[in-house]
Amino acid sequence: MGQPQERPDEIRALSRLAAAELAGGADGISSVHDAIARRVFDSLGTRVQPVRLAHDAIARGVYASVRGAATTAGHVADQTLGRREPGDGRPLSAAPRSAVALAVVNGLIGDALEREGSDLHQPMGLRVRGRVVEPEPEALAGAFPRATPRLVVFVHGLMGTEHAWRLGGGTRYGARLARDLGCTPLDVRYNSGRHISRNGRSFADLLEATVAGWPVEVDQIALVGHSMGGLVARSACRQASEHGHDWVRRVRHVVSLGTPHMGAPLAQGVHYAAHALQAIPETRAFARFLRRRSAGIRDLRDGSLVDRDWEGSDPDALRAAACAEVPLLEGATHCFVAATLTRSPNHPLGRLLGDALVLSPSASGRSRKRRIPFRAEHGMHLGGAHHLALLNHPDVYAKLREWLAQPSSQALRPPSSLHSTGKKASSSSRSPGRR
Repeated sequence: MGQPQERPDEIRALSRLAAAELAGGADGISSVHDAIARRVFDSLGTRVQPVRLAHDAIARGVYASVRGAATTAGHVADQTLGRREPGDGRPLSAAPRSAVALAVVNGLIGDALEREGSDLHQPMGLRVRGRVVEPEPEALAGAFPRATPRLVVFVHGLMGTEHAWRLGGGTRYGARLARDLGCTPLDVRYNSGRHISRNGRSFADLLEATVAGWPVEVDQIALVGHSMGGLVARSACRQASEHGHDWVRRVRHVVSLGTPHMGAPLAQGVHYAAHALQAIPETRAFARFLRRRSAGIRDLRDGSLVDRDWEGSDPDALRAAACAEVPLLEGATHCFVAATLTRSPNHPLGRLLGDALVLSPSASGRSRKRRIPFRAEHGMHLGGAHHLALLNHPDVYAKLREWLAQPSSQALRPPSSLHSTGKKASSSSRSPGRR
C-alpha cells in the first residue's frame, strides 16, 4: 500500500503567508517613503546633502528592522506550528468562517498560491458540510444517500465558498429545489484566483467524474452560477463540448445570477488605476500591489472564458485584445438574473451602479460591441437588490424553480428577436438559432 497522503497544514501556510506579506508591506512603504524623500531633497539641492545622507541611513535601518522582525516572527511561528502532531486541529477550510477568509486570499492571489504549491490553494471539488467529497462511487454514495437522477450544481463567485448560498438566512436554493422538484443539489468550491478558463476545465473534469460515479443514472443537470460562477459554468460547458465529455449532453439549464458576461466595472477600474499609478514614482508601490491581483480578477475585466484570451499576452497592457466569442451550449435553456440597487433598471443611479458590482447590461449579456443571445423570457430583473442578495432571495428562487420546472424541449425553440433588437420580428423572419 502507498503512503497516506499528507494532510494540508492550512494554519501553518497562513502563518507563512502573513509573515511574507508583512515583510513585503514594509518594502512597499519604504519605496513610497524613498520616492517622496528623493523628490523633496532633489528640489532643495546639494546644500542639504548631509541631512539627506542621515535621513536615508535612518530610514533604511528602520525598514530593515521591520522586515527583520516580520521575518523572525514568521520563522518562530512556523517552527512552533511545525512541532504539532500531524493532523492536529480541524482544517481551516472546513469551518464556514475560516473558509471565507481562505476564499478571500484565494480570490486575491490564488493563482500564485497554486504555482507555489501552497496548502492554502483550494482545488476544485465537491463539498458537503465543508469537507471534500471525492468523485468516486463509494464516496458519492456515502455523501448522497438519497441521490436522484436530476442534479443541480451550484457554483459560487469570486472570493466565495459553498457557504455563500446561505447568505441572509433562510433555506438555501438547493434544499428548496430538492423539496419542490426532487433534485439533488451539489455544491462546489474552487480557487477563484485561477483563470476562469482553467477553473472551467477543472469543473468540466469534476462533473465528468461525478456523473460517472453517481449512485444512479444521471438524467438531467442544471448549473447555477453566481457572479464569476456563471462564467466558470459557461467555460466548463464549452470545454466539455470540445473534449466530448458525457455530462455536458445531460445539461438542460444554465442559470447565471449577476454574472458579468461583458465584464465588471470594478475589475476594469482596478486595471486602469494600476496603469495610472505606475506612471509616478511615489505611487508605483500601489501599482505593484494592484498588479498582484489574481488571474481570476483580471479575467473579470471582460468576462474571459477561454485560454486564448490570455495566453501569450501582457496582462498589464492598457488595452487588451477582444475576448473570444463563446456560443451558449446548444440544447440547454440559458437563463439570467440582473439586479439593480434601484427599483427600475432605467433609473440613472441603477444604470450607473447596477447591483453595486455588476451592471445590468453585463448581467443580461448586452454591450455596445457584444451580445449574448439570451431570450427575453429567460431573463429576470431584480430591483432594489445588491449583488450578494442574489445568493438567497425569495423572488430569485421563485424564478429559478419556474425555469427548472419547464421541460427542456423549450430550449429548442428559436431565440426571440425581441430581446436582441427591441422589435418583435414577424413569424416569417424567425429562424432556428443556437442556444
